[in-house]
Amino acid sequence: MSDLDTPTSYPLHIHHHDPNAKYDPPQHLIDNAHVKSFDQYQQLYQLSVKDPEAFWSKLAEQFHWESKPTGQFLNYNFDIRKGPIYIKWLEGAKTNISYNMLDRHVKNGLGNKVAFYWEGNDPGDNGKITYNELLVQVSKFANVLKKLGVNKGDRVAIYMPMIVELVICMLACARIGAVHSIVFAGFSAESLSDRILDANCCALVTADGVWRGSKLLNLKSIVDRALEICKDKGKPVDTCVVVRHLTPFENSNGVYTEDSPDECPVAKRPCTKLKISWSPERDFWWSDLMHDASEYCDPEWMDAEDPLFMLYTSGSTGKPKGVLHTVGGYMLYAVATCKYVFDLQPDDIYWCTADVGWITGHTYVCYGPLGNAVTGIIFEGTPFYPDAGRFWAVIEKYKVTKFYTAPTAIRSLMKFDDSFVTKHDRSSLKILGTVGEPINPEAWLWYHKIVGNENCAIVDTFWQTETGGHVITPLPAATKTKPGSATFPFFGIVPALLTDDGKEIVGPGEGYLVFKQPWPGIMRTVFNNHERFEITYFKKFPGYYTTGDGAKRDEEGYLWITGRIDDMVNVSGHLLSTAEVESALIEHEAVSEAASGETFSDDLVKELTAAVRLKIGPFAQPDYIQNAPALPKTRSGKIMRRILRKIAVNDRDIGDTSTLADESVIDFLFKLRPKDA
Repeated sequence: MSDLDTPTSYPLHIHHHDPNAKYDPPQHLIDNAHVKSFDQYQQLYQLSVKDPEAFWSKLAEQFHWESKPTGQFLNYNFDIRKGPIYIKWLEGAKTNISYNMLDRHVKNGLGNKVAFYWEGNDPGDNGKITYNELLVQVSKFANVLKKLGVNKGDRVAIYMPMIVELVICMLACARIGAVHSIVFAGFSAESLSDRILDANCCALVTADGVWRGSKLLNLKSIVDRALEICKDKGKPVDTCVVVRHLTPFENSNGVYTEDSPDECPVAKRPCTKLKISWSPERDFWWSDLMHDASEYCDPEWMDAEDPLFMLYTSGSTGKPKGVLHTVGGYMLYAVATCKYVFDLQPDDIYWCTADVGWITGHTYVCYGPLGNAVTGIIFEGTPFYPDAGRFWAVIEKYKVTKFYTAPTAIRSLMKFDDSFVTKHDRSSLKILGTVGEPINPEAWLWYHKIVGNENCAIVDTFWQTETGGHVITPLPAATKTKPGSATFPFFGIVPALLTDDGKEIVGPGEGYLVFKQPWPGIMRTVFNNHERFEITYFKKFPGYYTTGDGAKRDEEGYLWITGRIDDMVNVSGHLLSTAEVESALIEHEAVSEAASGETFSDDLVKELTAAVRLKIGPFAQPDYIQNAPALPKTRSGKIMRRILRKIAVNDRDIGDTSTLADESVIDFLFKLRPKDA
């Protein structure tokens, strides 16, 4: 029995002061779980780290391999002193990830199963596609790409909203051996062109436009500007495929007309006021190309170590780096982590709210769920449109069983009255996941009690674009959880904590989080810059993969992610993470993430300072506390900490702000800076 089984057993506002409070896995999950106990987890874990070939080759049996490995099952070097860094899994084995996501399931009799429900920005806008239908559409677009001259190894840029065509495009690239490079459809034209140029993309796939809440975005105009930049820099992109998502009809000139705004209600499709420019030599409508395309396309059999996709992530230098993942290892790891961490069962309705423009969407919207033949949800909307109950309305609508979202969304939704949650039926939910950053205990408890009705396991997952999938995470039927802790390593992951001079910390302690050996999903290189890959991840601590994050381990071995090392400060000899200070501040009722209707005052500053002194110690109290009624967030809900750091030091050279949901927040925060800071 968990100590949460009795609703009156804890007061929410003080329970999380006990960092060792543990919550048992829900009994109803255990009987049918893939991993039913912590003992079973430990046995499998030991096998996975001591004999990786035995462990992963067993999991690989579920996939279709056109041929077996010709080299070693695993071959790697993590020590830069011994030569170039490399990681190779199943080298020489031939497979195709599109075939394994689709054809394999159709041949197993699952063709009529729904692969995805699509939930549009507007609650009345939705659709669905079966595995059979998805296979046909992927094959057709694969043939389209080939007809357009896209070949194995070519890079294809994708700049699209959360629509089914996005997944079709990804899998079509994978089917013919092209490397997809998805750019979040919120980046500016300059950011998009930077990524197209770095990857040397031969084609781009986009959509005409998209609604985000009540905001209309003209994606085609952003793409046009990006391609103009590419042309000006001597690397024109000759092919641009456009999905007709919002534009309803075409006039005789091939240009879309702007009609009365009354014909375009807020956040409804279609939208006649969206103006689209057209370059007949370069631009093609998706629907025109698909009309006569063949419904069958032979898969290109790829080496396990051939590139599958690249995804750009911000670098400390400001120049984005193209994280490269390969076919076999990524497939194996994406499917395994999705299966075990969400304990996927055949009848699950699984929903990850992430945009596929980020790695979470790659692994846990597309490849992980499809590889496990479950039914997923592709969500175009936002958590707050048309109101703050949207997530819970979608859960009720589709009877979602496994739900995966970000702590920043949870904290934002906590600000609203609980009735936004409780008025919706959430009884289908079994597992709640979090991703993107450490979740503070108060948000964890709200998620557990209000959203999960104290009846769901919570999996607080830590991983990175570079890791390809979860690396530290609970297993829902096996791990006793502690609010705020990512708990224990996933199979194949051997973590260590290091001091600044590279000494391993044994037992409880805090330091740099590193990994001692590779897992199948780890990135293989930075595209066209292997030296940067080696310097960024392997130079500081030779022999280890360095995550760039700090972590602490408690007396029971639980791991707590403390945040980016560059977000840590050395105070009086103490390595202090900003996450710890944030966690102390967020316990105060006046703080949620942005202030929740409270008046900022000198008395409140004193209370918050006292909270940090009490929670962490006098050495950690902040010198200044700034009023921040709103935060600079991307359209996907992620806080841009880079901008907060600039505001903190009064540096107005902010850089690219095109992904912000509301750029006016920046000026507002500069005006609110403490005068003597």
